[in-house]
Amino acid sequence: MHPKKSPLQAMALYSAILSQLVGSVLIGAFTGMWLDDQFGTAPLFLVICLLAGISAGVWAMFQTVRKFESGDK
Repeated sequence: MHPKKSPLQAMALYSAILSQLVGSVLIGAFTGMWLDDQFGTAPLFLVICLLAGISAGVWAMFQTVRKFESGDK
């Protein structure tokens, strides 16, 4: 049985997950738009970088949840 987590720890987990997901998606989108402007390839790099950002965000989310559940600091 896991020790009971405080509500503040849960709020910290949720805010970390939210910032990782939103941050990685925004970085991917802006990087893709910038690369499209540089090379003149309208949606190509936007789609590629957006998918990479979503993947990185989901991976970071899983790492954060795993770390939270194991009790590591």
